[in-house]
Amino acid sequence: MMNKYTGTVGIVGLGYVGLPLALRFAEAGVQVLGFDIDQSKVDALNAGRSYIKHIGNEAVALGKQRGLTATADFARAAEPDALIICVPTPLNKYREPDLSYVTGTMDSLVPYLRKGQLVSLESTTYPGTTEEELKPRIEARGFVVGKDVFLVFSPEREDPGNANFRTQTIPKVVGGVTPACLAEGVKLYSAVIDKVVPVSSTQTAEMTKLLENIHRAINIGLVNEMKIVADRMGIDIHEVIRAAATKPFGFVPYYPGPGLGGHCIPIDPFYLTWKAREYGVHTRFIELAGEVNTAMPEWVVGKVMDALNQRERSIKGSKVLVLGISYKKNIDDMRESPSVKLMELLEAKGAVIAYADPWVPVFPKMREHHFELASVDVTPATLAIYDVVLIATNHDIFDYAMIKAHSKLIVDTRGVYQESAANVVKA
Repeated sequence: MMNKYTGTVGIVGLGYVGLPLALRFAEAGVQVLGFDIDQSKVDALNAGRSYIKHIGNEAVALGKQRGLTATADFARAAEPDALIICVPTPLNKYREPDLSYVTGTMDSLVPYLRKGQLVSLESTTYPGTTEEELKPRIEARGFVVGKDVFLVFSPEREDPGNANFRTQTIPKVVGGVTPACLAEGVKLYSAVIDKVVPVSSTQTAEMTKLLENIHRAINIGLVNEMKIVADRMGIDIHEVIRAAATKPFGFVPYYPGPGLGGHCIPIDPFYLTWKAREYGVHTRFIELAGEVNTAMPEWVVGKVMDALNQRERSIKGSKVLVLGISYKKNIDDMRESPSVKLMELLEAKGAVIAYADPWVPVFPKMREHHFELASVDVTPATLAIYDVVLIATNHDIFDYAMIKAHSKLIVDTRGVYQESAANVVKA
């Protein structure tokens, strides 16, 4: 049975990680104060509305009933007994870690810290961040970490859209700056997570998260490279993977795609690559997988061009419907989505682009990408307009049998269609 946490919790950053965590604490009967610089998120939560599609309004309304409130006023950071930081850690244009969200958030919190508080960083980052960046900022206030203020790193492990796992059931790794810090971190998370996994240091916890994501990035890079080889040989890589997955030991299936997406797999490996250089280590596996995965959108566009060429059409002037533009199926998260890169590459070659994605009704404002587009309805009549339908994200909501029946040409990057067909090209 879980221990009851008697304090209050502040969740800083109310996005795809922070919001589920805030709702879980509220579900466990803990008073939660959410912090975000985006006033629209604050207003939505205080009105009991969700702004993340796979987290419904009902869940947020229930969280509000249980005492979840939100604010953009960081001066209230003194109120909670624990502060959990869930802010982005992107890369800059040189593929180097951008810790400005983490350090900026910590700088906003530090003036209001008080004795007895726990600070937990959940943002994925390189080993050493917690003690090199957060600890000195806390100590600058005159606090002794491990005595006055407790500091831990506990990496997020959300898998949006995966119905088999939720915040409560995904084991939680925690590492503390001192044994006292670790004890406070374990006490906090044990109140809401079924299994808490303590480790010996914050650096170990930081490296654990990177290993998890690098493991996926490298294996996806491997299977993407295998896909290219299999394609040249006229072999269906998805059939190969299904057959290999029947082996009950020593094999874990990974699936190829049009490129990596999301805020973790395309980004986090480069945090370790960057930090490893400080120690004179070159992470060749990681960088090679990054090269293979980054090249996937170009390879897919090449397959689209070849498929059109077989039908005596050029890419220039062809009407292309991109099916699914979020980075993975059944969610609305657009971060690092390979679909966007595909759209840009196709448009640069003169294609006329449209997209269909019920999870993303209007193309969102993004820092580096912009299309003045809204999702089109997938009907027999609309499918007939397009020269090619490019399946980029395989949402369950699509009627794939109908799409196959009414599309002139389909380029399938997700292995949706197992059987070969005259109008389906696998990419």
